[in-house]
Amino acid sequence: MKPRIAVLGCGYWGSNHIRTLKSLGVLAAVSDANEARAEGFASEHDCVAISPEALFEHAGIDAIVLALPPQFHAEYAIRAMRSGKDVLVEKPIALTVDDAQRAVAVARETGRIIMVGHVLRFHPAFEKLKDLIDKGDLGEIRYIHSHRLGLGKFHTENDALWDLAPHDLSMILAITGAAPEEVRGEGAALLDHLSDFAHLHMRFPGGLRSHLFTSRLNPYRERRLTVVGDKAMAVFDDVEPWGRKLAVYRHAVWHDSGHWAFTTNEPTYVDVEEGMPLTRELQHFLDCIETRGEPRTTGEEAIEVLRILTAGSVTHG
Repeated sequence: MKPRIAVLGCGYWGSNHIRTLKSLGVLAAVSDANEARAEGFASEHDCVAISPEALFEHAGIDAIVLALPPQFHAEYAIRAMRSGKDVLVEKPIALTVDDAQRAVAVARETGRIIMVGHVLRFHPAFEKLKDLIDKGDLGEIRYIHSHRLGLGKFHTENDALWDLAPHDLSMILAITGAAPEEVRGEGAALLDHLSDFAHLHMRFPGGLRSHLFTSRLNPYRERRLTVVGDKAMAVFDDVEPWGRKLAVYRHAVWHDSGHWAFTTNEPTYVDVEEGMPLTRELQHFLDCIETRGEPRTTGEEAIEVLRILTAGSVTHG
């Protein structure tokens, strides 16, 4: 019997979860503080609408996807797990490391699954990039930089760093396999007191360095992760069409007679199986529910993402 999943939070991203879970045949219920909104989604997707207060104790629900403003994520995840339900929490898992740690501790205590919605970890192009790195095709990784730029969305609680960086940080942590030893942040606020532009500079064990740039006031979209190894470089560019999302550059640089020399090569585009990251993420969640296996995007990793965000945040007067 397939797990019966409810979505709590019927906003923009919650609606994507609702449609995807319906396509997977496991959507049992929707819930939202706005009762009319929940009823509308329930009618459209042939499921029941349950009030948030009644949802946690509902016997017909096995797991809950939380797509709420992040200040509510930890509290509701804890309620769900104490009620015997597994949880997928959208990013960020919380707004403080302490709250995230409390949620992860309850998962251990109750034996429930807590998975965090770092959806780009399930992108086929990133999965292929990670495979190339693990096989040594790029050599030793020396530098990683990520750019996530665009116009909007604007939040009253989250700045550009907290809204846009968690996905990239999850990918960077997956590649490095370690927490950074040093984090330095820079930010600029143009609209109010929240950073609209944010930079993170990170140093990892072994000397690997990483730079992340996010902006919600940029005139063009950029969704690019670049990995520099001592054998080759690779670029995951999610703005490109499927046939060009993952490129490998086999440039060469060497020391010759006291000078640096280099050659450049045209990129090789790696074949990537097309697939929707959210569908793959939710299928992984279902697999974890059924097998009781550990999710790829764990609560512990989400805590580390929060530590980096906290260390790199810049406050503005």
